[in-house]
Amino acid sequence: MAYVMQTRSAAAHPAQRGGGLFSVLGAALARRRVYTRTLAELRELTDRELADLGISRLSIADVAREAAYGR
Repeated sequence: MAYVMQTRSAAAHPAQRGGGLFSVLGAALARRRVYTRTLAELRELTDRELADLGISRLSIADVAREAAYGR
């Protein structure tokens, strides 16, 4: 009787193992930059400009969070 066994081995080099971690961290940092940039730009707008966009000053953080991270 024959048996087939499949095994997965981890990469030998630590940098190869952490490649996924670095890409996840890079993506998280990129989203954080979008959030802080959007937040700063919206805070610079006047109340009139925010009203034209349909955004209240109280919801600026929510709008920036949605822009960076989605719903």
